[in-house]
Amino acid sequence: MRLRGRKGIRENLESQQDMITLDPREYKGRWAEWFGNDHPIYIELGMGKGQFISGMSVKYPDCNFIGMDMYDELIRRASEKARGIWMEQGVEKPSNVKLALGNIESLEEFFAPGEVERIYLNFSDPWPKSRHGRRRLTHPRFLDKYRTVLNEKGEIHFKTDSLTLFEFSLNSFAATGLQMSNISLSLHREGINEAHVMTEYETKFVSQGMNIYRCEVMVGSEALRNYHEHKMELF
Repeated sequence: MRLRGRKGIRENLESQQDMITLDPREYKGRWAEWFGNDHPIYIELGMGKGQFISGMSVKYPDCNFIGMDMYDELIRRASEKARGIWMEQGVEKPSNVKLALGNIESLEEFFAPGEVERIYLNFSDPWPKSRHGRRRLTHPRFLDKYRTVLNEKGEIHFKTDSLTLFEFSLNSFAATGLQMSNISLSLHREGINEAHVMTEYETKFVSQGMNIYRCEVMVGSEALRNYHEHKMELF
């Protein structure tokens, strides 16, 4: 992806220290300190322009949200989106959403073990060529990273428009012994599913009549226990 950023973009980002970090390593193990509370931390890896992470922060004010991407311009656009959506709520400085410039390859350098409760993977690059399989964010090598930073309630929530990536991901989750739930082959089959905050890509794809594939993955021991308890209640 090539993005043409505005002149002075780095200065713009550096001026927003209340929301943006250009070096997430400095907050490893102390993200709660930056947020100023001990609410659960949810992160979106590859957040795009920030529609999802901004909407989630408003919908769930008792959770802390971190949007991460590796492009300056996307961080800038996401900050505008977050501040704009919170201004509509009458809040000038949102307190439960932060943005981090970083490469997911270095995830363990940004978060301490067990520091995160949920990871969102929304419309990640499908890397369709077989030889690029290791680059997919649901490849086992990335799942190992997620296991490290997720806590006992840890979950992964995954959405994509790519059936090939979805099939690959389900196999990857299964091969690494992870329990899946709420698997959907068409999330918005009956019309817009209002329970879900949509990303920019999702809004576009749904308007074109495309299927959205989704699943949740139980990673932490408590998340897995709750899943099995709920499953037993259904019988």
